[in-house]
Amino acid sequence: MGSHAAPHHRNRRLLVLASGLMLVVGGLLGLPRADGAPAEGDACHTAGTRLPRGDCGPFWQVLAEDFNRDRVPLGSFSDCEHDVDTSAAYCGGLKGKYRDNWWAYPTGWPDTARSRGRQVVGVYHPEDTVSVGPAANGDGRMSVRMWRPADGGPVHAAALVPRAVMQMKYGKYSARIKVTEPAPGYKSAWLHYGGGCEMDHPEGEWDGALSSFHHPCEGGEQGYFPGADDWTHWHTVSTEWTPGHVRFFVDGRLTGHDTRGVPDRALSWVLQNESALEGPVAAPGSSARLEITWVAAYAYGWK
Repeated sequence: MGSHAAPHHRNRRLLVLASGLMLVVGGLLGLPRADGAPAEGDACHTAGTRLPRGDCGPFWQVLAEDFNRDRVPLGSFSDCEHDVDTSAAYCGGLKGKYRDNWWAYPTGWPDTARSRGRQVVGVYHPEDTVSVGPAANGDGRMSVRMWRPADGGPVHAAALVPRAVMQMKYGKYSARIKVTEPAPGYKSAWLHYGGGCEMDHPEGEWDGALSSFHHPCEGGEQGYFPGADDWTHWHTVSTEWTPGHVRFFVDGRLTGHDTRGVPDRALSWVLQNESALEGPVAAPGSSARLEITWVAAYAYGWK
């Protein structure tokens, strides 16, 4: 189970200067697409508030979820031990389209903090952290409310996995997110990882800044790319992963691009939310909430 807590980093003296230069050059000239043609921005122009629908460029849409269907109350993301870490994985407590489209790390798996030796660690509990329903304005949202028991036990965390893009090589992965209830000690690291490779976007403590990281497959220093100052504003985040390239976007703006050791193997997209790896730990009795208003994912070059 420990292998499901992705190995994390934290040395930010990395590629900030190089990435800054890359972004300047990219802004002036347009960074190359995988086929060598210039790409001035997000291939699907994914910057707005609405769920994007349809194919774009080399990407074929395989998931478009706006959470406007049936409610999914707390308790539904349960019994998730079936065919774990495969495209056949499912949560027995879910029904209909949500059962078809979503899986979660099962109750009891440890989060990354345990392998890092943190004072406060987390344990995945999707059954009491994840729900789906309308916000006050009627907008459908997936809510991830992490919390720490008043008795000082482990943080209840959640890692969600869209089934349509489990074990898929390359693609585009987008979502619109906001931390609506921040608190110290909680974070996200939405990622693709495996075989010594790792791409993290977005990542950061919820009471801090939103960033991206890339860990080249062959090792070497990680790429660190600042993205936005505050999780508590709505942001559209996108990762574009193509042969030899990984690009990170925030609100349609290119924030990072790396070509070193980009994965060329099938990986799953994990929407990992967990206890913080830096800074203050979660206080007993505290909680924090992330809301997701839509998720879109695309295969690369399948047509």
